[in-house]
Amino acid sequence: MAGIGFELRKLLKRGTFFSLLQTYGYAGIISSGPWVLSIFAVMLIGFISLPVVIPPVLVSQFQTSITYLIALSLIYTGLFQLAFTRYSADRIFEKEHFRLLPNLNGLLLLVTTVGGLISFPLTIVLFPETSLIYRLLFATTFVTVSCVWLAAILLSGLKDYKAILYNFAIGYGTALFLAFFLRAWKLEGLLLAFLTGQFVLLKGMLFVIFRNYPSRTFLEFDFLRKRRVHYSLMLTGFFYNLAIWTDKFVFWFHPYTGSKVIGPLNASEIYDFPIFLAYLSILPGMAVFLVRMETDFVEYYDRFYDSVREGGSLTTIKSMKNEMVHIAREGIYDIIKIQSIATIVIFLFGPTMLSMAGISLAYVPLLNIDVVSAGLQVVLLGLINIYFYLDRRGRALFLTALFATLNLILSIISINLSPYFYGYGFAGSLCITIMCGMFLLDRDLDTLEYKTFMLQ
Repeated sequence: MAGIGFELRKLLKRGTFFSLLQTYGYAGIISSGPWVLSIFAVMLIGFISLPVVIPPVLVSQFQTSITYLIALSLIYTGLFQLAFTRYSADRIFEKEHFRLLPNLNGLLLLVTTVGGLISFPLTIVLFPETSLIYRLLFATTFVTVSCVWLAAILLSGLKDYKAILYNFAIGYGTALFLAFFLRAWKLEGLLLAFLTGQFVLLKGMLFVIFRNYPSRTFLEFDFLRKRRVHYSLMLTGFFYNLAIWTDKFVFWFHPYTGSKVIGPLNASEIYDFPIFLAYLSILPGMAVFLVRMETDFVEYYDRFYDSVREGGSLTTIKSMKNEMVHIAREGIYDIIKIQSIATIVIFLFGPTMLSMAGISLAYVPLLNIDVVSAGLQVVLLGLINIYFYLDRRGRALFLTALFATLNLILSIISINLSPYFYGYGFAGSLCITIMCGMFLLDRDLDTLEYKTFMLQ
């Protein structure tokens, strides 16, 4: 995200109200996570297809299929996302830009091959009641979406943040446009429209990457070399993506809350829409998170380590460290404040939204706790991001593994208690993880100078 942070700082330096809106607007869209935008596009596709696709259950089958594709592809590529991000950052720091493109191609080849070998046979076996076309489209979409997540890593390192927005707009715009014409082909037509949109998105991102990172070599696997693979980052990415989907899987497959939709895929009518609304509420918090981390925090982070490398006085080093700690705390507090406002808005209008979706108002408490949980997830992301800057990979791995474990255990317990406790497992796991993270971060920041100088 360094390139995006640089551009956001340039926007902020203009000092106008419009530039401020631009900065937070771009940050919100970029940092909210492409999967949020994906699910939003899927909801729109389902909405425009309801009058035509008969029976309506096919629309539900399409939306459920895409939700699983997004979830499974994120968990799968979580093994590579953070590790390849670190590899790319190291190559940029060492002025080895020529290695980025061939190694991205190597990663895409690896992910495509392994993903294809896993998804195609499993899809053929696990969906015996669906058409062959559906099964082939499902597996192909899984591989394509996985490649999209990985290409977005390298694209996020460029300064051309507008290219990211344009590509996502074109990709999902293509999916919506084609869905309008292909919806007559029912489930297979909708899935084909989404796949085409993802393919357009992937090709658009690769075009920008090929243009900005030229190389004489097309294919390399340098990122797999022993000293360049960070296994802790691989596990951290896997556990984090697994953690944020764990409660959803629990609700989907628990007999009290889930129901079969298509093949082995289940859904939870009472949980899916509230959690979707909750994740929409994190857009403001994610915008603040990206701007504060990539502008204010990074500025003093750079000053601190520049002082260390350039032999600055102890007073200067301590001053820069204190400012960095102050900005980190202020950034987390700002995230909490902005998310509190978004939470209040959902509290006010949530019942109306549930009524419009045909969901009983008895589940308003579930929506409320999901909104709080989504906000807490942004806070946790801020903590993990600070640990990455401090290169405390072990801490980040511990927190994500703790989050995944607690989310699984507490979500199962909350369902078995009663409907009044639905969602509290997700919230409880985040609360415990955040408290542990803040306790550890406070200790690490207190000993930052010692670890910087003595553990090299």
